Parts: sequence; C-alpha cells; structure tokens
Amino acid sequence: MEFLTCVVAAEEDEYPDIAQSNSPLNEWSGIECPGLDTTKIATLHSLLTGDPLQLALDLYEPVFVTEGDDETLVLRIDGEMAEELALLDEEALENVVSELSATEIYEHEGVDPEEIQAFLTALVDLAQLAESQGQMLFVWIKLLQD
Repeated sequence: MEFLTCVVAAEEDEYPDIAQSNSPLNEWSGIECPGLDTTKIATLHSLLTGDPLQLALDLYEPVFVTEGDDETLVLRIDGEMAEELALLDEEALENVVSELSATEIYEHEGVDPEEIQAFLTALVDLAQLAESQGQMLFVWIKLLQD
C-alpha cells in the first residue's frame, strides 16, 4: 500500500484539522517525509529516548483517523522525542544518522544515509520551530487506495 507522509508543527488541538487537510504543508509549517511510517517513527523515538521499541510503538497510536477512499491517520510525536530532537546539535545528529542507518528497518530498505541526514536535519529544525512557538509535532499519513 502506498502512502504520503508529512510532519507538521501545530497547536495541540489542531490534529482534527490536520487529518481533514488534503495538503497540510500548505496550512502548517512542516516537512514531507516519503516512506516515514509508524515503525520508523518508533525506531527514531527509541534511539533518541532509550525507550524500548515496543513501548515506543505503543506511543504512536493514531490520535485521529478519517474514513473514506483515502484514509488519513494523524499521530502525535511524543513530547520527550520532540524535546530530544530540538536539542540535537550537529555532532549528535551525525551519531543518530549512523545509528538509524544501522537499524533493521532502514538497513532492510537500503535507505541512503544522506537521505536520513537530510530528513533528520529538517525534522530537528521543525522541532526547534515547534518548541519556540509552543506547538507540537504531528505526523500526517494519507493511505492511497490502489
């Protein structure tokens, strides 16, 4: 199944609006994240916080789901992960890229470390923006029907 994924910075109560949006990057600050799914988010969470992967997976249940031809899920990025992202400096970011590249999910898909670096750099910038504006990070995933 194909899907589109974005991460956006928004107010805590805006997640229903994010779910209803066909193009959240036109309405909120955010980044496009091709291929980012719940498992990859939980893997990153686990690396940043030290939480076990199963606990991280449990944290990323959808907070909103739309029904219809193209189902949309909205996940809330855990506050601890958002804080850790906002604190990453260049050296720490490089370490996270190395560790993430070596995880089973990224290794299995053969994701280029430079792509991971670009994604994480943009995510860190977004986390810092959200923190400075008192916002939260949300993941918007639109499942596309064949």
